[in-house]
Amino acid sequence: MKLKNFPLTIAFVVMIFVVCMIPIPETPLSGVALIDKWTHIALYLALGIVFWTEYCRSRSSLKPLSLFAVSILQPIFMGGLIEIMQENLTTCRSGDWLDFLADSIGVIAGAVLGRFGIAVLFKKIRKGNG
Repeated sequence: MKLKNFPLTIAFVVMIFVVCMIPIPETPLSGVALIDKWTHIALYLALGIVFWTEYCRSRSSLKPLSLFAVSILQPIFMGGLIEIMQENLTTCRSGDWLDFLADSIGVIAGAVLGRFGIAVLFKKIRKGNG
């Protein structure tokens, strides 16, 4: 797997790290129950969608165990690392196990959507054009 095939995924990872380390401004959505958990789910779901789209577009081929590690284990580890960093390296954020759980839910949802949605769609498109 060549990193040059994944520029948006890399940019998205960097964006998640930055957004998760800066203070959060008050917004009209701040009063919505569990909005921060929904945000974590959405960020990691979007990361999965971006990864799977670039993976399928690049026609990369990974063994199932490697694909599992890259699409599920590494993003979950990243979510945990960010929570540890928030707790220990910032004064404006705190680590939260429920945020980590929300990250993991987003990762798994992104992987399921990627594997059974995006990958199938790319396969059908290629079959129709091939």
